[in-house]
Amino acid sequence: MEFLAGLHPQVVHFPIALIVTYILFEIISAVFPKSKLSNAALIILALAVISALAAVLTGNQAEQLAELWEEQGAIIPFGTISEHETYATYTLWYYAILLFGRIFLVVKKLYAGKLRYLAAVLALLGGFLIYETGEEGGKLVREHGVGTELLKP
Repeated sequence: MEFLAGLHPQVVHFPIALIVTYILFEIISAVFPKSKLSNAALIILALAVISALAAVLTGNQAEQLAELWEEQGAIIPFGTISEHETYATYTLWYYAILLFGRIFLVVKKLYAGKLRYLAAVLALLGGFLIYETGEEGGKLVREHGVGTELLKP
C-alpha cells in the first residue's frame, strides 16, 4: 500500500498534462476539421482517462496511509483531502463519459459539424475540474505538507 501511495505525486502529472493536451487538440480539431488532430485527441483522451484512473487509485492508497499516520499521531487535513478526492473523481468520470460519448459518435460516424464544437466546449469546461483538483492537491502539499517528510508521525 505504501508503494502505491508513494507513486501518487508522480502519477498525477500524467492526467494533468494529457487532459490539457487533449483540450488543445480538441479545440484545434474543431477549428480545422480536416486535420488529423481529431484522431490524436481521441487517443490522448483515452490515455488521460487511464492515467486519471491510476491517479485516483494511488490517491486512495495515499489516503489510507494518511489514516494510519493519524492513528500514530499525525495531524491529517481530511477535509482538504476529501475535496481533492471529490474533484479528482468528478474529473475521472467527466472525461470517461466524454471518451465513451466520443467513441460512440466516431463509430456511428456522427462526429462532425456542430458536435465537434460541442466536444471542444465540453473538453474546455472540464478543464475547470482538473484545475480544482490540482488546486486542492497543491494546498495539501504547500499548506499541510502531505506527501512530504513533514507530515509523517
